[in-house]
Amino acid sequence: MSKETNTKEALVKAAYSDVNKFASNQEYDKAVKAVNRILGVAPDDQTALHCKVVCLMQLSKFDEAHKFIEKNRMNGTLIFEKAYCEYRLNKQLQALKTIDEAGMQPLPDKLKELRTQVLYRLEKYEECLEAYKDIIKNSSDEYEDERRTNLSAVAANLALDPNKDVPDVPEDTYEQYFNSACIQSNRQKFVEAERKLRSSEKLCREFLEEEGASEEEIIEELDVIRVQLAFCLQQQGKTKEAGIIYADCLRHKPKDAALVAVASNNAVVINKDQNVFDSKKKIRAAMADVCEAKLTSRQKQIIALNNCLLALYTNASDQVQQLSQKLVQSYPKIEFEALLIRCSQLAKDHKHKDAIEQLQKFAAAHKTHEFVTKFAIIQLQLLQGNRKDAIETLLSLGEAKYKPGIVSALVTLYLGTDNKPAASAVLKTAVDWYKQNNVSSGDLSDMWRQAAEFHLRGGASETAASSLEELLKLKPNDMKVLAQLVIAYAQFNPKRALEISRKLPKLETLTTASEIDALEAANWVMSAKAAKKTAANAKVEASPGTPAAEKKKSAHRKRKGKLPKNYNAEVAPDPERWLPKYERTGFRKKRGGARAKDIIKGSQGMASGAADQYDMSNRVNLNKNSPATPVYQEPTPGPRQQHRKGGHKKKKGGRF
Repeated sequence: MSKETNTKEALVKAAYSDVNKFASNQEYDKAVKAVNRILGVAPDDQTALHCKVVCLMQLSKFDEAHKFIEKNRMNGTLIFEKAYCEYRLNKQLQALKTIDEAGMQPLPDKLKELRTQVLYRLEKYEECLEAYKDIIKNSSDEYEDERRTNLSAVAANLALDPNKDVPDVPEDTYEQYFNSACIQSNRQKFVEAERKLRSSEKLCREFLEEEGASEEEIIEELDVIRVQLAFCLQQQGKTKEAGIIYADCLRHKPKDAALVAVASNNAVVINKDQNVFDSKKKIRAAMADVCEAKLTSRQKQIIALNNCLLALYTNASDQVQQLSQKLVQSYPKIEFEALLIRCSQLAKDHKHKDAIEQLQKFAAAHKTHEFVTKFAIIQLQLLQGNRKDAIETLLSLGEAKYKPGIVSALVTLYLGTDNKPAASAVLKTAVDWYKQNNVSSGDLSDMWRQAAEFHLRGGASETAASSLEELLKLKPNDMKVLAQLVIAYAQFNPKRALEISRKLPKLETLTTASEIDALEAANWVMSAKAAKKTAANAKVEASPGTPAAEKKKSAHRKRKGKLPKNYNAEVAPDPERWLPKYERTGFRKKRGGARAKDIIKGSQGMASGAADQYDMSNRVNLNKNSPATPVYQEPTPGPRQQHRKGGHKKKKGGRF
């Protein structure tokens, strides 16, 4: 053996030793370098090639590992590694093809489990469920709980279809509790789902604390449960509480892209047409590329639809048209929803005619949506104020026009156009149709009652009697209906009216003698409250031997009016006692030396010259020889003339 060969073998041996050491310490970067040393001297060493692929996968360099497998033509030997790289690169169809074309029957356990995971990502839940059942049945190791958890996750997705049976899932771990709650929420049982989620949250914290997890790790795991809990609360109408949970989870900045997308989308739904700026920010986070691979097709469809609705709320006309068309291309199943959004924007832009044309074309091409589409057309026609076209559209619904709600709408529209005969004809036609076809469509009592009352008011007694007969079949013990039927027959068939009237209860069975006496004793001139009190008192009878109580005299006595302290009955009251002081004869008021005539006021309409007749200074003789100038003495104020100091303002509710 040559020296060169010995040196090569020693190098390879030392390199393998390093690879083993670094892999044991999870130092895969150093392990890759050690493998490269081996491949430098032995490029065809299959073990070294395999080691490098595994190290790259451990470093999450799946694209590089996949290319390395294809470059070195190891497609036939490293099937699991190649399929796993494709699975992690979100190339699910390619991964399934790699496994199925390997031709290995039966598949090794690891390939079987990988294939089941690929089926789950491809949303082939029924096939995935059967695969998991087979794996759980034919394996027994430490991963049994994980397999059962995955089985419950598959069952949760199957529960979205109400027609599919869902197997019973265990509830041993917090993950299984979580998946069981998802099954309940997908079955619209949100109260039960909330209860299970709260149990899952409690178990999760207890388990992770026992495992020694940090608070950050616990919060990251709890956020998944809490976002699902918020969804259940939101579906129950507790939007405020749900919004708080979404905001709290997003504030933690979770690493799970799917969690961010779901929480952001649901927060946008809560905002609706409010907080538009915040909604735009959140919808961008929900539609990020990093979320694409983590979400199911149903979740991506809902987020795209909400993005289109948000554009409608912001009245971005061009954006609505673009997004709705893109929505149809990506998700043809929701073409009708996209059309409604587009037509709603056209209606906002007052382009009702264009919206109606688009809806009519869609209704003609899609018979399954014709009924709902025509109602959208009717709504637009009514927005235009075009009642006649709305009536024609309703009449074009075929036998559906006999449904109680549609009959009611037609009657209302006919009455709105002052066409009472047409409204009566609609009700009569509906009554005849139900009688001829013996159709039972829920509780039709309201329709029969409205039809009967309408025809009774219109004088169509025979039609009213037919409606009342049908109503009596639904409510045979309704005496009001029976009485109305007697009234209806009395107008055209007195014999039948007399026959039916015998079924009415007698007056004695409806009232008692005491009630009749009370009604006769009541004074109808009195108020209803007083009459009720009188009737109640009439029922009370004094027991024998008890002397009748004498009527008490009223304790209230009329109080005498109070007089002022300086009141003098011998002096006649001042005739001007009701006039304000400034309007009384001889009133003088000094204000900065001005005389009274400068501030005399008069009633409205009085000429300014009339103030001189009230100026007493012009009538007094000021000569020295004249008798003493009479001094004007203000009379004693009467009982209603005493005012408080501070003016003559009238107080609200007081006296003056």
